[in-house]
Amino acid sequence: MATIDAEAPPSPRTKIHLHIGGEPRETGTGGTHDHLNPYSQQVQAQVPLAGAAEVDEAVEKALAVQESWRRTSPEARRDILNRLADLIEAHREDFVLAAQLDNGHTRVAGNITVDFALQWTRYYAGWCDKLGGDLIGMMDTRGEFSYTMPQPIGIVGIIITWNGPLISLAMKVVPALAAGNCVICKPAELNAHVPELFARLCKEAGIPDGVLSSFHGTGEAGEAMIRHRKIRKISFTGGPITARKILHSCAEQIKPTVMELGGKSANIVFPDCDLDAAAALSVFGVFFFGAGQGCALPTRALVHVDIYEAFLEKVKVLMGTLKVGDPADPSTIVGPVMNTAAAERIEGMFERARKDGAANFLFGGHRCGGELAGLNFIEPTLIVDADPDHEISQVEIFGPALIVTKFHDEDEAVAIANNSEYGLAAYIQSSNVERVLSMSERLFAGGVYVNGGSQINAHTPFGGVGISGFGKEGGRAGIDEFLHYKTVTIKSSAR
Repeated sequence: MATIDAEAPPSPRTKIHLHIGGEPRETGTGGTHDHLNPYSQQVQAQVPLAGAAEVDEAVEKALAVQESWRRTSPEARRDILNRLADLIEAHREDFVLAAQLDNGHTRVAGNITVDFALQWTRYYAGWCDKLGGDLIGMMDTRGEFSYTMPQPIGIVGIIITWNGPLISLAMKVVPALAAGNCVICKPAELNAHVPELFARLCKEAGIPDGVLSSFHGTGEAGEAMIRHRKIRKISFTGGPITARKILHSCAEQIKPTVMELGGKSANIVFPDCDLDAAAALSVFGVFFFGAGQGCALPTRALVHVDIYEAFLEKVKVLMGTLKVGDPADPSTIVGPVMNTAAAERIEGMFERARKDGAANFLFGGHRCGGELAGLNFIEPTLIVDADPDHEISQVEIFGPALIVTKFHDEDEAVAIANNSEYGLAAYIQSSNVERVLSMSERLFAGGVYVNGGSQINAHTPFGGVGISGFGKEGGRAGIDEFLHYKTVTIKSSAR
């Protein structure tokens, strides 16, 4: 068995492990993956990959301890998760560096991921000792004593994508553990250092061996997780294409899932808003985190015709301040996209939009040149006059690009916003309360965020409709996803 120094900070020389029920291993049956630095494109780690054999072993370890973990006092689980939050805070700089190595995140973006992880971990630690059922019927009035009790599902399989690993780990793994479940987690192999550090700290916090397994794996490992009959639920963050495959496999066992699958979120800007704040939200909301690689970012700005030109001018000024470059430089705002495949995919979308006459590019629209030429950098891009039915308006760009479209009235704004199969988030910028309330009802989205309201709070449910998925993360709903409520009814002998 390998030993790990939990205090060792991440670096390009960090050894990555499989964590099978708390045991670190340096090799797996799935071979290895060369982990590339998103900025330099150089190999910086060898990631061992699990196969189906490691999934089976992780399940066996979980089965051996799931009853004892279920019966662990809520206060003890709370204290463990609070210790985990303390450790995440103590290792803030390590996580910021790990985010740079894994995702090319800037220091600002890396710190955002730590802030979110702390918020979610402490929030769900607080839920551990507050879960309860309902008293439904009493002997005297119904002749039966009926109540419900919350119980953990058992073993939960969690599969997360690459764009914000620490946030996803806190959003999914922590509430599942708080509810008393065992967890088997498969992070994306594109993220090596963040999941490694998180798994180390979970063990240091006191999560018992067997309760949590975390490992990178092959497609075979993912399929084994999905099909394993002892894994009772799957929580997945990723894209609709992979989600459909997971749902097909889960349907054979009638296995429930949570699906968070991305978005093409509209940000509707009215003349009665704070225009400076609205422009800042559009620019920094899209470009500030992960070079636009976020699922709920306000990537489509719909702007009333009366303020359209003024809004564009403010956006152009702000975009001119965005420094693109080395994520290790504290002054950098926009780092690289994840890898060469991502850069080529984004560039291809831009080229098809130009070829089809489907959009005009006021800013950017190409790979970066100069000292960044040949690297994974996309110019901050401002798009106008986009065909609403073209790929550029319908498919996630998942890069540093903002589309601005004009509208004339509320009905047109709602029609444009809802012209998407996605339905994760929507944004409104307006000081008219009646308008905000009315439009919030009409928008096809899992959440509506007004005048800068935050979409990924630990205390508010987050999730989508349409091809953005289903199920909730955050709030009471987020822990209920990992519980089932058992009904108990006792008949009165007197009746």
